[in-house]
Amino acid sequence: MKINKSFWNNRYLNNDTGWDIGEISTPIKNYIDQLDNKDLRILIPGCGNAYEAEYLFNNGFKNVYVIDISHLALQQFKNRVPNFPENQLICGNFFEHNSQYDLIIEQTFFCAIDPKLRSDYAIHSAKILKPNGKLVGLLFDAPLNTEHPPFGGNKLEYISYFEPYFNIAIMERSHNSIKPRSDKELFIKLVKK
Repeated sequence: MKINKSFWNNRYLNNDTGWDIGEISTPIKNYIDQLDNKDLRILIPGCGNAYEAEYLFNNGFKNVYVIDISHLALQQFKNRVPNFPENQLICGNFFEHNSQYDLIIEQTFFCAIDPKLRSDYAIHSAKILKPNGKLVGLLFDAPLNTEHPPFGGNKLEYISYFEPYFNIAIMERSHNSIKPRSDKELFIKLVKK
């Protein structure tokens, strides 16, 4: 199976979006709620329906950027949040994106990419974060699938990818995940070295 633009467009076209919980996840919402600086430049890679971006935007964060390889995902988001700035919707490949951010929010993108790209994800995230920038979000802490997304993993594996480029402030079992993901997610807060 080739995981590419057409793979993801077909998933959205066929409404085959089992990862989509229909709202912002509680751990990420709680993190956002304690942010004071509304001027942070924020990126949400592999954003899908981007409930995190909608929540941020509706709460006064105006420098929120979303990127997805699927134009259908971005169109669905734009239909739902019509006032979101067009120039902050990026249809493209995260690994080729080269702007600078204060914060990257991770919500089911890491588990959707080919596991061979995980080290590249850590490297590229560090590259596009400003000094002391943060990578915050959720990673699955369960085996899951090996043939198709979502791909699982575990804390030890993740540390090996991120530790060379980030100080690991938090990488712990999420205590407030949604019920179907309870005891299967790690909340991460990684600070660029």
